[in-house]
Amino acid sequence: MTKLVRRFRSLPIRSRLALLVAAAVAFAVAAVSVTCWFLVQGKLYDEIDNDLRSSVGPLHPEDFQGLTNSCRQTPADSLGMGSRPKSYGQLVRADGTVCLFSSSTAQVQVSSGDKAVARDPDPSRYHFRDGTDTDGNKLRVLTTAVVIKDEDMRQGLAADYSLVIALPLKGTQSTLNELALILLLVSGVGVLGAGAAGLAVARAGLRPVDKLTEAVEHVARTEDLNIRIPVEDDSEDEIARLSRSFNSMTSALTSSRELQQQLIADAGHELRTPLTSLRTNIELLSRSEETGRPLPEADRKALLASVKAQMTELAALIGDLQELSRPDTGQNSGRTQIVAWHDTVDSALRRARLRGPELTITADVQPWFVRAEPSALERAMVNILDNAVKFSPEGGTIDVRLAEGVLTVRDHGPGIPADELPHVFDRFWRSPSARALPGSGLGLSIVARTVQQAGGEVSLSPAEDGGAVATVRLPGAAVPPPEDPLTS
Repeated sequence: MTKLVRRFRSLPIRSRLALLVAAAVAFAVAAVSVTCWFLVQGKLYDEIDNDLRSSVGPLHPEDFQGLTNSCRQTPADSLGMGSRPKSYGQLVRADGTVCLFSSSTAQVQVSSGDKAVARDPDPSRYHFRDGTDTDGNKLRVLTTAVVIKDEDMRQGLAADYSLVIALPLKGTQSTLNELALILLLVSGVGVLGAGAAGLAVARAGLRPVDKLTEAVEHVARTEDLNIRIPVEDDSEDEIARLSRSFNSMTSALTSSRELQQQLIADAGHELRTPLTSLRTNIELLSRSEETGRPLPEADRKALLASVKAQMTELAALIGDLQELSRPDTGQNSGRTQIVAWHDTVDSALRRARLRGPELTITADVQPWFVRAEPSALERAMVNILDNAVKFSPEGGTIDVRLAEGVLTVRDHGPGIPADELPHVFDRFWRSPSARALPGSGLGLSIVARTVQQAGGEVSLSPAEDGGAVATVRLPGAAVPPPEDPLTS
């Protein structure tokens, strides 16, 4: 059985579907055929039983009077019993002795039931059974009780008898055998036709799967993600859904590849500038050492300061790239937890004041608890405040306010032109007016990603009196929950 199951599973889907359809049809046809055969058999037997019942007619004990003395075996044709061709008739005593019989045919084999019927007190009751005659022919037998008073009644005795008549089943069995053969042939043709139809339906139904398989093999062979499977717009079956899912997957992979290539290109472009500057400065220092003509102390310090600044910029850029390379795990990541957002903002404010000591930073921070990754959220807050510090004029003011889950950071810098607003959260995008300032162009994209993973929203818009306003909204509550839902 196990080998058959394994062999069945190893077959192609078309063959399996065809076999399953053929098996289902075979079961249904077999059930219908067997039911039909038994119904026809019951109908034919009912007709024979009706014929036997009509052959008996009304029985009168005086019809048999004088025929049962000493239970002599007298032909019954004179009584009309068994007068029909190929019919049987006989009178059986309670002890099994056949007293009357049809002379034109063989006798019916007496059964124990016939003897029992002779003692039946209800002569109007009929008993049917299948039996045989003395020649072995199969018969349909009717038995009913007959009460006859004979000469033994002088001694106060009564002899009871049963009347047995029968009809041969040869014609009925022949009809049933022919019906069985016909049903078998029809069933075989039906099963073969069902198998062929199942194979045809399987081929037609799996044709879209073949196209999908060819598309997947093409992608695996050529890595061409631009292939699409045509799908009818109004089709909602499983194959259409699978095709749409495949098209969506290839579109997402194409977009991911394009973003990856763009990220690599942008990262290479951003890395080229600090690396070139580092190489130039190091070559100047190395050449001065090789030629024996040391640089002036002021120039040497300036070069070393430039090298240090470029290394710091490289380290920041690499850290930003590592942050962006992490998968978008979303809120269900194991690293997320309940975070006191106001504490994170306070920590970022301390770092911002160190980076812009000449600026005035006002803060109104109210308690708010969110679910996020602590380190990512702190980095996002630092990036927002660093952006405000970088674009604020010397001696300017930065207003920070956190209330009811909304953080606003307003600076009084040059602001953002309206045509640049759609691009401020793109990777490596930098305003033309800010390209001379340090930075990688990844800070706000990291902010947008972190806020989205925490289930919030972020926007950047011009302020009414100049400058820009960064707004961050995060879902949460003013009080911490009783326990971290991630640990429950």
